Amino acid sequence: MTEPPAAASSPSAARLHIVVIPCYNEAARLDRSAFATLADRPGIGVIAVDDGSTDATAQLLDEIAQRLPGMEVLSLTSNAGKGEAVRRGLLQAIEGGASTVGYLDADFATPVEEYLRVAGHLAADPDLDAVLAARVALLGWSIQRHPARHYLGRVFASAASVVLHLRVYDTQCGAKAFRVTPQLLDSLGEPFLSPWIFDVELLARLVERCGLTGRPARLLEVPLRSWTDVAGSKLGPGRMAGASFDLMRLAWRLRWTRRAARAAPPGAGSADTQA
Repeated sequence: MTEPPAAASSPSAARLHIVVIPCYNEAARLDRSAFATLADRPGIGVIAVDDGSTDATAQLLDEIAQRLPGMEVLSLTSNAGKGEAVRRGLLQAIEGGASTVGYLDADFATPVEEYLRVAGHLAADPDLDAVLAARVALLGWSIQRHPARHYLGRVFASAASVVLHLRVYDTQCGAKAFRVTPQLLDSLGEPFLSPWIFDVELLARLVERCGLTGRPARLLEVPLRSWTDVAGSKLGPGRMAGASFDLMRLAWRLRWTRRAARAAPPGAGSADTQA
């Protein structure tokens, strides 16, 4: 695994790679040891975003952060949704001086070591804009996923691939890492259309912004060696249906944006165009 270079032992603002972990009513399953394993790594910082939880999540996160110099807590006053929690966390990480950023689900379905292996590709290849973890069940690897969620996810990912015009296998795995660039910062400038398919919209924005510079975005998918479906997921059938509707809304918006870009005179595009 390629490790990010070590940083000085100072608050997470001085760390080179900062991981955002969105949390909403996670008190019953917060893994203190996983937070410690991540935040104690040289050069790694953690921003846990409490998304207006109504249980003891905020208190527990504060207790964990008090013991970990590499971790800080961003508390939202009300529940803004996972997408907004991730967006605000990433913006805080960038403002803190991180050179690369990422996000990881609070249940640590993606183990810390696997996340770091995925994110390490950014250090190994300085031309990469983003690295996406993918849950691919291969012989010899341990991808423990509920069959119904797997097949629903495959249908959704196939549709998202068409919308994005990208051959992406797994858009919804909650482990992704990004290089901090003006294009990424611009992609985070506005709230996302949907709290649940923000991954798809973020990729769409990043691809568009990079394209406006004349350099296509360089994205890499890395299959995970280990992933476990943790009980207590908030993405049930109802929200999956909502995510599918939001994907159709995003597809319509992207279609309009692409059509407008094709009709614009040469040189008329700008990075302010919204995906």
